[in-house]
Amino acid sequence: MATFLSRLGRFSFRRRWPVALLWVVLLVGTGVLAGKAPAAPPNDFSMPGTEAQQAYDLLEERFPELNADGATARVVFRAEDGRITDPEAKKAVQETVRDLGNDPQVARVTDPYATRSVSEDGSTAYAQVSYRVPASKLEETSRTALQDTVGQAGSQELSVEVGGNAVNAVAGGHSSEALGLAVAAVVLVLTFGSLLAAGLPLLTAVLGVGIGGLAIKVLAEPLGLGSTTSGLATMIGLAVGIDYALFVVSRYRAELARGRSHEEAAGHAVGTAGSAVVFAGLTVVIALAGLGAVGIPLLTQMGLAAAGTVVIAVLIAVTLIPALLGICGRRIGPPRAKRPRGEGDRPKPAVGVRWARFVVRRPVAVLLGGIALLGVIAVPTASLEMGLPGDESKPASTTQRRAYDLVAEGFGPGYNGPLTVVVQADGGGSAKTAARDVAEEIRGRKDVAAVGQPRLSESGDTAVLNVVPATAPSSAETADLVHALRDPGLASGNDAHVLVAGSTAMNVDVSQKLSDALLPYLGLVVGLAFLLLIAVFRSLLVPLKAALGFLLSVLAGLGAVVAVFQWGWLASLFGVAEPGPVMSMMPIFMVGVVFGLAMDYEVFLVTRMREAYVHGQSPSDAVISGFEHSARVVTAAAVIMISVFGSFMGSDEQMLKTIGFGLAAAVLFDAFLVRMALVPAVLALLGRRAWRLPRWLDRLVPDLDVEGERLERDAVDPARPGSEASPEGEPDLVAETAGSGSGH
Repeated sequence: MATFLSRLGRFSFRRRWPVALLWVVLLVGTGVLAGKAPAAPPNDFSMPGTEAQQAYDLLEERFPELNADGATARVVFRAEDGRITDPEAKKAVQETVRDLGNDPQVARVTDPYATRSVSEDGSTAYAQVSYRVPASKLEETSRTALQDTVGQAGSQELSVEVGGNAVNAVAGGHSSEALGLAVAAVVLVLTFGSLLAAGLPLLTAVLGVGIGGLAIKVLAEPLGLGSTTSGLATMIGLAVGIDYALFVVSRYRAELARGRSHEEAAGHAVGTAGSAVVFAGLTVVIALAGLGAVGIPLLTQMGLAAAGTVVIAVLIAVTLIPALLGICGRRIGPPRAKRPRGEGDRPKPAVGVRWARFVVRRPVAVLLGGIALLGVIAVPTASLEMGLPGDESKPASTTQRRAYDLVAEGFGPGYNGPLTVVVQADGGGSAKTAARDVAEEIRGRKDVAAVGQPRLSESGDTAVLNVVPATAPSSAETADLVHALRDPGLASGNDAHVLVAGSTAMNVDVSQKLSDALLPYLGLVVGLAFLLLIAVFRSLLVPLKAALGFLLSVLAGLGAVVAVFQWGWLASLFGVAEPGPVMSMMPIFMVGVVFGLAMDYEVFLVTRMREAYVHGQSPSDAVISGFEHSARVVTAAAVIMISVFGSFMGSDEQMLKTIGFGLAAAVLFDAFLVRMALVPAVLALLGRRAWRLPRWLDRLVPDLDVEGERLERDAVDPARPGSEASPEGEPDLVAETAGSGSGH
């Protein structure tokens, strides 16, 4: 692998202009195709295999006029002085209801006085707006008309607020990428001490994300990729694109410092650091593509799109980066050596080297201390409660949150998340009789606030009724009610069965589906990556250590999320408006993304240690050597990654805020506690055993030569094929090539 990539790097260096032009043509070509491509389809929010989805499908078939999957809005009226039933207030409410119904995408608007949607104290009423299309297909003019109508209806005597998914505009662009790039630029300049060297990773990362984003747009319609599929691809592609280029450029400058020519340095950098990039990228691709095993279309699309962007980042790192290094020529040179303070003084060892020496001397103390610290941070994970964020999690300044609070105060918390109960007759039974008996039984439950009258389908075999829980939509009691209503015995006496739908029921189903898929997904991803890392490190203990360290990172990251977003610790500091259940997708999302990124740091750091060990250093010295060459770069890469993820915490959306915080925390723990502390401590304790592979397995595992041992042998034996040195008596073609068009 190292020999092939070295040749590829040298080829790209020599053919710098054609290679660079090829990538520019690829960018322009995808841009032209993207400009002609139709708009991306709406996101597929279906949840195959869940009972709520079955209920929605049945409602669509038997009650098409209900638009069960259509967007909804709830307009809440509150009389500030008097009662909502007073003539003047009633007139204002009914005028607003009439205006809301004028929008062509609105299917119907309920009159709160006709539907008795007035609170007992007469202060509050609400109207339900149902649209003909799902929220993802709702036109912006309809959202604007809704908000304008509500805004004009409000006065000093009448407060009007609106909630529901019709209010939530499709997520647009944000400044996260720009903020992440700004922090990355500062870190890269400090790392390289050169604006030009720092600019290459930024340039290539933006290029890769651009090509990936445009390719997603081109493929959106034929592959059914949703409108927000590119979000994760942008975030991951930007982070890994910078990191992968950073490692190759850093290794290139280190090889220059060893006295290699520019072409030799480019070839050696791509052969060694490029090998680590390839296998690190493979682990990320495995983790992201594995999201398809969960069975949720939206997660599958996001994972595959992000995996494709990672592949582009890897290809750029091993082809475009050496080409750009050739174009820059001598303007990118070796890092400047630190001058000793006085005559005869030796340069002070870097912080990473001093830390590695400390860990090697006291591995047991560092190992136990690191595990204890991560264990304490992970304790809140035991109290993890999952759900999907609703209007209750939005800031109090938003109209959605104010509407939610008004309904909870005037009617009860359960009215913010009513359940839709579908009763279907079996074997020719009467749905009307079964629905009446089911409704009567449900009314007798203490955890139910109200039950609506059943509505019969035209075919007469299906009925639907609304059930209002007595507790809030995100509460555990409401989830228990959903499970109770799905008891097979509820309607079995009437030869019928019950299905439960509604946003609350869907949230329960999604949380359960994700929870059930977590362990199989974890086993799939870790298992495949474990096999890959065995080939990379030619060891059983190193991959095992990597996997166990990753589990500690994820558990600690989830513990921090639970403490802040569920328990409310430091909630105001991180801008958490209302603590509550953690987003259902967060655990499996963290497992996928953090595993891939954690393996990045593992491969980059440990391959340098194995490289030093293979080249003759003792196990302890190899650990120190790995830190000497990689600690600063890995630290810079981690800071960039944390900054990119952390910038999403500025979003008003609870989902983005949670994702940003969770990923930033997990990367922080993994890079600085696991990889920088636990990894060297374990390797120091294991010694030579860490790098051993059973003989029977050694014969089966291919020798990928990630550490570039063959490159070193070829460098000292010019007669070997692929040798970097020019045979004696032949002209130095490297110097001639490097001198043409490179600024040398």
